[in-house]
Amino acid sequence: MADVYYTPDAIDQTQVDAFVDNIKSDRSPEDLLFQVLLDWGVDLSLPIHKETLQGKPVFFVDENALVACFDTGVNEELVKQLAALEPLRVVFRDNGFVSDAVKINVEQIFKQMSPGTDVKSI
Repeated sequence: MADVYYTPDAIDQTQVDAFVDNIKSDRSPEDLLFQVLLDWGVDLSLPIHKETLQGKPVFFVDENALVACFDTGVNEELVKQLAALEPLRVVFRDNGFVSDAVKINVEQIFKQMSPGTDVKSI
């Protein structure tokens, strides 16, 4: 994650665009995946495989223990496809959604289709 040394009241509106992406530019999706695994306390020795769903790379850890998509342009169709798999946990990149509406709807989609899933954005 990018280092942020500012409080919200220490920046003005013209600087907001500089803080949109909270992930360091040199981090790969695999870097993000292992950070999430560590943060959630998921065993790093579990099997991991990567699939492409709707043109987006998606990581599956121990089948459905954790599903992660760190790509940009995530749409509602992909979210619904992932929710239908009923994973234990799912994680997305915070600014990876195609629109704010999709980002807002993610929690509701999972509540309806997979209420036991822990949903997170980084």
